[in-house]
Amino acid sequence: MGVANAVGSFLGRAPGVRITAFDGSSGGNADAPVTVEIRSPRALNYIATAAGSLGLARAYISGDLEVQGDLYTAMTSLTDLDFDMSWPARFRALRELGGLKLLKPPPIPPMEVKLRGRRHSKARDQAAIAHHYDVSNKFYEWILGPSMAYTCAVYPTATSTLEEAQWAKHDLVARKLGLEPGMRLLDVGCGWGGMVIHAAQHYGVRAIGVTLSRRQAEWGQKAIADAGLTELAEIRHLDYRDVREEQFDAISSIGLTEHIGRAQLPGYFGSLYSRLRPGGRLLNHCITRPNNLEPAIRERQFINRYIFPDGELHGVGHLVSQMHDVGFEVRHEENLREHYAMTLNAWSGNLDEHWDEAVAEVGQARARTWRLYLAGCQIGFERNNIQLHQVLGVKLHADQSSGMPLRPTWGS
Repeated sequence: MGVANAVGSFLGRAPGVRITAFDGSSGGNADAPVTVEIRSPRALNYIATAAGSLGLARAYISGDLEVQGDLYTAMTSLTDLDFDMSWPARFRALRELGGLKLLKPPPIPPMEVKLRGRRHSKARDQAAIAHHYDVSNKFYEWILGPSMAYTCAVYPTATSTLEEAQWAKHDLVARKLGLEPGMRLLDVGCGWGGMVIHAAQHYGVRAIGVTLSRRQAEWGQKAIADAGLTELAEIRHLDYRDVREEQFDAISSIGLTEHIGRAQLPGYFGSLYSRLRPGGRLLNHCITRPNNLEPAIRERQFINRYIFPDGELHGVGHLVSQMHDVGFEVRHEENLREHYAMTLNAWSGNLDEHWDEAVAEVGQARARTWRLYLAGCQIGFERNNIQLHQVLGVKLHADQSSGMPLRPTWGS
């Protein structure tokens, strides 16, 4: 049968993919635009000893499985499969591929991480953030572009550039929060400081950003100084739970909630609520699940082991309930799912454009991990496996007035 045909029998009909293998065999569609190369027997070991996407990811990251052509196209084709192979056929393919020898676990690629300690303790949260963000600011500059915004952009039009869309995202958040000169803004999980700088530069707001990534804080502080905003803006290497100031006029949380954990959500929203003055607004922007039926975390999946250890996603309904329960009145909500697919596509293009430089900076394994992650997440948003929601809440005055306009004034 040959390795390629045996693997192809597992995969079923994938018209967009050709398969080649180390034994010289080939299978699938000979005219396909994408070729999946099984470069060594170890690739088969990875696939056989880890369920779901994890085994394929390990094989790809280690270089034992390669994709010639567009990775997004390959992943789109493979995720369309129904894997309806009969059990007798499965056993025949397994025997052809080496039988029980496949079940010998190979070395796990060094990029994979398993954190220690109590989940969502301050020390473990610091380690989780450092794993993903304290990599290389230069690497992130190549992927994210000049905005250094590592969250979903908001595209005014289908032809807007990434930079235009990231500017529009920050401005949309500012308008939803009702920012005006002299106000005090807290941006939790501030990344490299994009929202902090935008608020200070365009709205005259006094802004504090906090992040658990030391490299982000260092980069952001320099960007603030270079922009001449040190009198208005500041970024601290600090856990949001350790912010001492209170009575902020507004709080933005853009891409932090995914790292909080389900059990910690009441404390998270409660902490933000306590730091707002009456009439102050919170804008929570985060990735969510499309429903509340799936587990918040899947520990044995690629995204948890390689990208966001301890990351937990929730349905937007659960997040709204948590906000209500600590005292917020929710005034507006929108789903930006399609915008995140477009953002990820732009980031993938940036990585491809700087591929050789990225490999030299962070190594082949990490660069391949990111290529896989960006393409996979784009597909996830396109297919409604994940979503991106902005939820706007307000802390009411003692007389229950909100200070909100009768109709939204922030437009699109």
